[in-house]
Amino acid sequence: MQRRHLLLRLAALASLGALAGCGFRLRGSYTFRFRSLYLATSTSPVVQDLRLSLEGAGVRVLDERMPREQAEVVLELLGEQRQRVVVGRSAAGQVRELQLRILMRFRLFTPQGVELIPETELTQQRDISYTETQALAKEGEEALLFRDMQADLVQQLMRRLAVVQVR
Repeated sequence: MQRRHLLLRLAALASLGALAGCGFRLRGSYTFRFRSLYLATSTSPVVQDLRLSLEGAGVRVLDERMPREQAEVVLELLGEQRQRVVVGRSAAGQVRELQLRILMRFRLFTPQGVELIPETELTQQRDISYTETQALAKEGEEALLFRDMQADLVQQLMRRLAVVQVR
């Protein structure tokens, strides 16, 4: 019995050692090399999430009401597109599968015009099955998937902003 407990403990220690050795660590908070950011954009569903994430990380977010020169960097969201594409149909021509996509383009530069991140496009997509008999439920599922993709895009953007070197 003691030998069995000893083997279990050794196995647990070995697995912990392997996990620590693989480089795994929890995602921590973001640290930015700038303290203020001017958010130059039109109204977009991503903007509110992005603003909250940046402010939560300690970045002062400026908008159209303030001069752009007060910020260390300027983030310009050039466009956001939400798409709903049919990717599968039944033999009778009814829609059976959809692909939901969000495309977002942005660039980052200093108020003096020095480009820090050139125009970049981020994409998220999800597949969803579709049935006419469950149209209302599928509409709700689509909304949740779009919200999830939006949150993923904000996280991708935050990671890119965290590695920017501001001179």
